Parts: sequence; structure tokens; C-alpha cells
Amino acid sequence: MTAGDGVRYFLSGFSLIRTKGLKRFILVPLVINFILFIAAFGYLLKQMDTHIAWIRSEIPSWLSWIEFLLFPIAVVIILLLFCMIFSSVANWLAAPFNGVLAERVEQHLSGETPPQDNILALLKAIPHTLLREWKKLLYFIPRFIGYFLVGWFFPVIGQIIWFMFVAWVLAVQYCDYAFDNNKYNFDYMRNILRQNKSACFGFGSAVSIFTMVPFLNLVVMPVAICGATAMWVDELKSQTEAL
Repeated sequence: MTAGDGVRYFLSGFSLIRTKGLKRFILVPLVINFILFIAAFGYLLKQMDTHIAWIRSEIPSWLSWIEFLLFPIAVVIILLLFCMIFSSVANWLAAPFNGVLAERVEQHLSGETPPQDNILALLKAIPHTLLREWKKLLYFIPRFIGYFLVGWFFPVIGQIIWFMFVAWVLAVQYCDYAFDNNKYNFDYMRNILRQNKSACFGFGSAVSIFTMVPFLNLVVMPVAICGATAMWVDELKSQTEAL
């Protein structure tokens, strides 16, 4: 798969979220996303002046002649950081519902008859789901610190590397629900995604860009889950069966 395929699968999520029978499973993640976004983005806007002043003060005098370039790059880093933290927190809170949404999307795309809704089964799955999210955090945090420092201290190249890291994180985050539903462990899932790096970077880049667009980012979470599950059904599932 190519990077274009990854973008295409993400965009396919916009049509999937309008599918009859899936809308009620999208509602809870959508509400959680909306509440968190309003709170987080409101805080970011209030603090933006402070952040801008801090960025300007941190630019060394010997680099003042390219401040016009460093300043927008630093702002992009802040927005990407906001994107990543916002997505992580939102996914933590909505994880049990995200897993159910991915399951129903897979059943819809595979032509399977979905089982009756079972609230008890959802509640029983919460500890496992949160443990899986914790494994993701343990994987993300050390790399997050390292890539953030690279992005901060190495202008332009560092920001490109940082953007690619965020794209990879988002691909892992949203592709994992389908893998987890099918009982594949986290390390195995990452191995499959590494074999499809171009598609994952394309998918994650699209998620990252749309997350930075006000209001449109409110539907990014369910769209990304639907798109990632479509990629699982069409491409990734057959790769796991071949191993």
C-alpha cells in the first residue's frame, strides 16, 4: 500500500460514519470528542499569547535573523503537540466505545450479522481496553520525549521528523482497535503496521491535518476508527492470516 492508500482509507471514514446502523455507536465518541475539544481548544486560545511570548524569548539571538521561519515552525509544533495530547486523552476516555465501533464497522464491511447490543459485555471489556491503552502510552511516551526534543532543537528537519512521528502514533492508535478485537497483541500489530509504513504515514498524516482544523476535528475520531477498520478489512487482515 502507498501513502495515498492510507489517505484514501481515512477519507472513506466520512462515508462510513453515515452508514445506517453505525450512527448510534458513533454518538458516544463524538460527544466525548466535542466536550474535550471545546475545553482543550478554549484553554489553548487563552494561553496562546503566553506561548507565543515564551517561544520568542527562547529563540537565541544568533538565530534572530531567521525568526520569521522559526516562529511559525514553533507554532506548528505546539499545534501538533495539542493534536497528539488531545487525541490521546480523548481515546483513553472513549476507548471501550471505540472498540465497539471498530467491531461493528468490521461486521458491516464483512457482511456479518451484528450481535444484539450487550451493555454487560461492554462493561466487562473496559479493564482490558484500558490496559491496552496503557500499553500504547508506555510505547508512545519515551518516543514522544525524544522526538519532541529533536523537533525543538533541529529546525525544519526536526519538525518534519516530529510530524512523521505524530502520524505514526495516530496510525497505531486507530488501527489498533481492529487488531485488539481480533485478539492480536500490541507488538504483533506494530509489526504488521511497520510492513505498511507508507500507508500508515499517509493515514496518520491525514488524521493529524484534519485534527488541526477547527470543528472538522470533532468528527476525526470516529472517522479515523472507521477508516482504519476499513483498511484492516481490505488489506491488513489478509496479511495477518498469511503469517
